[in-house]
Amino acid sequence: MRTPIRSIFAASTLAAAFLATGCANMSERDKDTAIGAGVGGVAGSLLTNGSAAGNVGGAAVGGVVGNQVGKKR
Repeated sequence: MRTPIRSIFAASTLAAAFLATGCANMSERDKDTAIGAGVGGVAGSLLTNGSAAGNVGGAAVGGVVGNQVGKKR
């Protein structure tokens, strides 16, 4: 079963809204890590047609990249 792009976009927007409300006490590096994990999870899911392993792998890679980007600021 294929997941429509609109559903993925709506879910990622909702997740971003929840994430933004919980970031009040986070450092910039922590925020970059969380954003990277979220973007990586969505990208991994899209690239693997909704595979759970792609979602988790993308989130892990995105979190690491976001953490390293936050390190240089």
